[in-house]
Amino acid sequence: MRSDEIKTGTEKAPHRALLKSLGLQDDDMTKPFIGVANSYTNIVPGHIHLRDIAESVKEGILAAGGIPFEFSTIAVCDGIAMGHIGMRYSLPSREIVADSVEIMLRAHSLDGVVMVTNCDKITPGMLIAAARVDIPSIVVTGGPMAAGKHHGRKVSYASMPEAVGQVAAGKLSEAELLELESDACPGCGSCSGMFTANTMACMTEALGMSLPYCATSLANSAFKMRLARASGKQIVRLVKDDLKPSQILTKAAFQNAITVDLALGGSTNTTLHLPAIAKEAGVTLPLSTFDEVGRKVPHICSMIPSGVHAMEDLDLAGGIPAVEKELRDHLNLNQLTVSGRTVGENIQNAEVQDRNVIRPLSDPVHKEGGIAILTGNLAPKGAVIKSAGVSEKMMKHTGPAKVYDSENEALTAIRGKQIVPGDVVVIRYEGPRGGPGMPEMLFPTATIAGMGLAESVALITDGRFSGATRGGSIGHVAPEAFDGGPIAVIQNGDVITIDIPNRVLKVELSYEELKTRLAAWKPRPPKISKGILSRYKPTPIE
Repeated sequence: MRSDEIKTGTEKAPHRALLKSLGLQDDDMTKPFIGVANSYTNIVPGHIHLRDIAESVKEGILAAGGIPFEFSTIAVCDGIAMGHIGMRYSLPSREIVADSVEIMLRAHSLDGVVMVTNCDKITPGMLIAAARVDIPSIVVTGGPMAAGKHHGRKVSYASMPEAVGQVAAGKLSEAELLELESDACPGCGSCSGMFTANTMACMTEALGMSLPYCATSLANSAFKMRLARASGKQIVRLVKDDLKPSQILTKAAFQNAITVDLALGGSTNTTLHLPAIAKEAGVTLPLSTFDEVGRKVPHICSMIPSGVHAMEDLDLAGGIPAVEKELRDHLNLNQLTVSGRTVGENIQNAEVQDRNVIRPLSDPVHKEGGIAILTGNLAPKGAVIKSAGVSEKMMKHTGPAKVYDSENEALTAIRGKQIVPGDVVVIRYEGPRGGPGMPEMLFPTATIAGMGLAESVALITDGRFSGATRGGSIGHVAPEAFDGGPIAVIQNGDVITIDIPNRVLKVELSYEELKTRLAAWKPRPPKISKGILSRYKPTPIE
């Protein structure tokens, strides 16, 4: 066992002395040492219950003959961080999570790990660490929040920013807004729609890194606790069998995950997280893969925020195994998973329980998958849109640009009713280096939607969007403005064309005009010069 480095042999007596100070006995030194990486914190709704889940995991480890050692990581709530400087720290936090888990596992020579996680950057951070360290690993995602109920309709966190837009448009009173905010988030768990947190939980299960039904089982359910205990038992078996992430996180596994992602209409943030996890696993996953799969795989689940169903509906309909059963002709069914079985074996007895939630391939929500990759002279290296959240009216759109050099400038203009139907809002200098930190921009998109402009106004940015975003919102424009990409030289009134079916994003300027503007462009100094965000440096312009 890997833990023999800290417990076996005469020369390890000093190590054993320290371990015995923890209460371990001599016979414990022969058992597998299992880490329990827990991202519990009481400021994140998706994590406030993770202490209880971790306790069930530890019970399972002990029952199977292992010794659990719990440690913590950081966790950022994107909803609380949204709309201010805090959001610039969200994406970088993913790397801190990965690094901290790697440090704990390597420093203490643990034999395996159960990762207890939830929410947007923590789950991918844990998966990055699992791929990097490559010891037997299982992920237990904490589960979604139950949907809120407001005047007979399902609501969620995503309802709130749009409601703020309704207030700005005079469609909702502040008293009604206060009533809604008390109903939107009824308890613990990740926000109840197919936002980034739940999308990444579904990706974890589709990758084979969590046990079946983990992604959709509710945070406050007894089933989640039983699954946590089962995961604790299973990690001991995986250690004995030495089944590692490198045997699970293969090219085929990532293809499976993207297939499930596009069928669900998941968050565009998967285009950041899945390639990052794949890189640590030694797998190349170009952005074009999402578009290639999306052309073949239909969108079959109409999920909040762009649809009507909450995560609890997907769970009752059969969860990810039922989705995979419907997609079986598009999946590699021989792919290994942490259950010790293949994908095909995991879904053998799965059944779709509600065809309104999980539609048949023959009658999809959309004929193509939920994410599209656009290119053109405005985004030579690509841009990303959640096509599942776009109305038919906005699949093709041409309009004049209204350009803003920050999210706050744009939000002020939107709330000030300076945006009119037909406009294309351009928000730049919010990318990985320009932001810095590539902040999510839910508030501008949600305000546009709340003001009734989602079917007539597009938004383009070199930043990114929350999984709660819907409408004609195009993000991840590359190269970003800070690096001198074409988005840096767009001017008010320039005509921009968006053609999602043909995957085109372009500004109606001649090659010569665009070249002249780019030659005259001057780099800007970084917005932040100290701390973790100062590590995002400009790159030379090629």
